Amino acid sequence: MKKTLIAMIGAVALSTTAVEAKDWEVVRLAVDVPYEPFEYKAPDGSLTGFEIDLGNAVCEEMKVKCEWVIQAWDGIIPGLLARKYDAIFSSMSINEDRAKKVLFSEPYYNTPTGFFGPKASEVDPAKPETLKGLRVGVQRGTIQDTYATDNYSKVAEIKRYTTGDDLVVDLHGGRLDVVVIDFPVGVSTIIEVEKGADFKVLGDNVQLGEGVGVAARKRDGELIEMFNKALATVKTNGVYDKINEKYFDYSIKK
Repeated sequence: MKKTLIAMIGAVALSTTAVEAKDWEVVRLAVDVPYEPFEYKAPDGSLTGFEIDLGNAVCEEMKVKCEWVIQAWDGIIPGLLARKYDAIFSSMSINEDRAKKVLFSEPYYNTPTGFFGPKASEVDPAKPETLKGLRVGVQRGTIQDTYATDNYSKVAEIKRYTTGDDLVVDLHGGRLDVVVIDFPVGVSTIIEVEKGADFKVLGDNVQLGEGVGVAARKRDGELIEMFNKALATVKTNGVYDKINEKYFDYSIKK
């Protein structure tokens, strides 16, 4: 399935009429914050995180100016199609449903999905019956939303949130029993914080989606080709690895 989807994406990109790179002097990149450690605001208000650093490095390789546009997740594809920005660089997992609406680059990272809950929880996500009557939090419109809905909605209440921060606040406040979220995000925002000792990872992680890619409008195949070339370069010249090591003690390179 993965090879088929990537081949389909590449074929669409290559069939698009070529445009000289100099036509893209400025590229507006949409990002949904906060989604620590991938994209969030530093104390001084500036954007930072793994994808901000990687996006800036890729734009430098492409010799274009990056302009980051903050956009809530549930409107991020409509905003792209409405030309509010040129591409989405915001942990968007590649899947067949989204590929019907946007054009994806090759994947540039892939991380597992994790389950988080109170220390005393006896939930095993592999056994849906252990979630009976519980409140399960997800970020609306994500692959975790789809997974939780498909697997737990018959036994549990699925509560959908606009941001990952809202999920964490309600878990820490006892208003959620389980949170389903990207594993590194859950570790950094649920476990490695002041209240983290009261929470734990529940069961085994699962791998969802085809990896994360840059998304652009279908007509902008030349832009996706620019991203593919730049991503391939930074993955091999040491730039990607240096950024990876800044945020993770393991490789998420795809």
